[in-house]
Amino acid sequence: MNPNDAATAPRSGSSPTAIEAPPGGWPLAGRSNLPDPRTHAYRQDLADAALVGRVIASHFAEPLPRTLRVAAPLLLTPAADAETVTDLPAGTTLHMLDNSRGWAWGYANGLVGYVKSDTLG
Repeated sequence: MNPNDAATAPRSGSSPTAIEAPPGGWPLAGRSNLPDPRTHAYRQDLADAALVGRVIASHFAEPLPRTLRVAAPLLLTPAADAETVTDLPAGTTLHMLDNSRGWAWGYANGLVGYVKSDTLG
């Protein structure tokens, strides 16, 4: 795009950045083939940056490696009574994508889930 055309370029509704469609546009055809959410970290609001182009999410993030200080269950949802995905021993690395309201979300040992934030170092 010519920098002089930036003022009149089409823009997305939520971004001030000018956008330019690739040749042929963005086709939305065929069946979705989403990766397994048990082993690929994505939600509607957030996904691992490694999944760009494979899933649609509001935001993408690079995971931050965090080490569990103590053993902790990896849970399916952010609730103390949630289903346990697996038990993680102390020293396990959680590749964290989100940490809010006392819960960290990410993946460890190939599985996605939540751990209590205070279990991380």
